[in-house]
Amino acid sequence: MSGQPVARYQAQFEQFATNGASADPAWLRDLRHTAIARFGAVGFPTTREERWRFTNVDAITKAEFAPSVRVAVDAGATAALAFGDPTSRLVAVFVNGRFQPAAASLAGLPSGVTVGSLTDAFTTHGDLIRERLGKHADLEASPFTALNAAFIHDGAFVHVPRDVELAAPLQLVFLAKADRAVVSHPRTLVIAERGARMSIVETYAGPDGVAYWTNAVTEVVVGENAAVDAYRVQREGDGAYHTATSQSYQGRNSVYASNAFAFGSALSRHDIGAVLDGEGAEATLNGLSVLDGRQHVDHHTTIDHAKPHCNSWELFNGIYDDRSRGVFTGRIIVRPGAQKTDSKQTNNNLLLTEHARADSQPQLEIYADDVRCTHGATLGPIDPKAMFYLRSRGLDPDRARALLTYGFGAEILNAVAIDDLRDQLDGLIHGNLESRG
Repeated sequence: MSGQPVARYQAQFEQFATNGASADPAWLRDLRHTAIARFGAVGFPTTREERWRFTNVDAITKAEFAPSVRVAVDAGATAALAFGDPTSRLVAVFVNGRFQPAAASLAGLPSGVTVGSLTDAFTTHGDLIRERLGKHADLEASPFTALNAAFIHDGAFVHVPRDVELAAPLQLVFLAKADRAVVSHPRTLVIAERGARMSIVETYAGPDGVAYWTNAVTEVVVGENAAVDAYRVQREGDGAYHTATSQSYQGRNSVYASNAFAFGSALSRHDIGAVLDGEGAEATLNGLSVLDGRQHVDHHTTIDHAKPHCNSWELFNGIYDDRSRGVFTGRIIVRPGAQKTDSKQTNNNLLLTEHARADSQPQLEIYADDVRCTHGATLGPIDPKAMFYLRSRGLDPDRARALLTYGFGAEILNAVAIDDLRDQLDGLIHGNLESRG
């Protein structure tokens, strides 16, 4: 691969580092320089690499994405992306990765909770951020993670103190504003201290008809006895590229649930990792992709059981129409000494045409002997017996097909614990399916 695409982002970094980022803390500047050095060493991935053999990112590599710029928006610009009663919901808005205080709705936050700009938090929570930022999303794991870290500036910072509960879901809306090929690197750090309780929803969206690129990284720290219910809705524009890393880290007796929904973008790659580093921790990773046209989605998940007596469950479903393609690689690691681990992984794929494609690679790495771990995957078209049953009850072929397809996705949708979000997702799925009928 030519070094020119890498050199383009190295040049952008040099300009970034000597201008707006030059006054930031020394530890942050060191992190950025370590990250850009890592990116320069490995470059963009190719299909010759095992982790990328089903996903070709040449379209990202060859395009000349310029750095995104700060754009101001009002609350109305993101109203359709949020859910719930506008008078009581908690919403923070980020445009091209930058916090937009004028568009936020955060009046109902409990005392002591911080939600807002990562840039501001470098001053108000400097020691805490230094301890956690970049410590969980591994620069070595993905060049896109390294590239995001190189350009850390603004983004989302969420801190829920010990034993505090958020009664309402916290919504982080990331909006891309682009009329040309630009790239943004949204960064999110969520820290739920010991005994904290919260639900958080990340939504990524942008305009159709523009080949922009969102390269996001989210780190979630779940303290001892804390519980975080996390949702991620990717509904980027039809010409967009979306690369992302979501990494969680859990303490003793903590509970973390991740629910990832992929509807948008031309090409999407999402690496999801969970480290259970305290006895009694529980993690759930769920996901649903609904694609058509020539859309491509790739989910790589890793659940790392680092301590004994931990449980994890994973269920990813994909619905693929036209010539779309889904990739799933799920890895469960049980470390030495992590006895009494209980882990289950399942990936189901529904192909609606003969041209749609899905690739599934479930993996187990077990280094302990007293565990219970299973994995499985299914792939195929709609069950003809089920179609016959519905047709025999008077449904026309299109209606029967849509009903069975929706039922396949509802398995994941029913796990959404937030009623307003579930209604929003239900509408997205129904609209997606009806547009093809």
